[in-house]
Amino acid sequence: MRQSTLALSPDLELALSLADDADAIALGSFRAHGLRVETKPDLTPVSEADRAVETTLRARLARERPDEAVLGEEEGGGDAGGWILDPIDGTRNYTRGIPVWATLVAYADRVAVISAPALGRRWWAERGAGAFADGDPIAVSAVDRLEESTVLYALNRPPPARAYDAWHVRGFGDFWAHMLVAEGAAEVAVDATGLKIWDWAPLKVIVEEAGGRYEGAVSWNGRLDVSELS
Repeated sequence: MRQSTLALSPDLELALSLADDADAIALGSFRAHGLRVETKPDLTPVSEADRAVETTLRARLARERPDEAVLGEEEGGGDAGGWILDPIDGTRNYTRGIPVWATLVAYADRVAVISAPALGRRWWAERGAGAFADGDPIAVSAVDRLEESTVLYALNRPPPARAYDAWHVRGFGDFWAHMLVAEGAAEVAVDATGLKIWDWAPLKVIVEEAGGRYEGAVSWNGRLDVSELS
């Protein structure tokens, strides 16, 4: 992945390097025959790749940042003021061979990296330094009318009727919908599937550094009234 030519902080450099490690592990098992998948008590799937990624990233953080807390989807932890890990966001896609999945890494509310190697795409941001995709600056769109907007949904129920006033309504879920908002390719992303902090912490940093807003599992460009869509 091409990195920005701007100077990177040590925290962002480490987050990007952790994403490199995660990409190597997850890609190595993607579409592999015999991938072991289990169902967790909350009825969501977890693969051996999810666990391998998180274990590897935790081991590295223990070596390089032993005094900093780690909170992850698979191994828990209770402090959101340190590193926050989602080893594979989009595990259902991953286990079915669909390339829309990513590793999400955040350092508190300051640094975020989302790496989707099967899509060949990586996003990152640091507070006060802007947001980037594959090294290029990104920004939310200037669309200010619902009738001209693209609205993306991940819901356990149909979108509200008002959503269909949008120019385009699609069902993209997980991290990708929110990154499309950050890039300016869509105006709104709504995910009402029960996000946890490891799902949304990196999204929030990147969307907000791209000039948008993130609140309650909704990303938008800040120019639309989304009160009837969320």
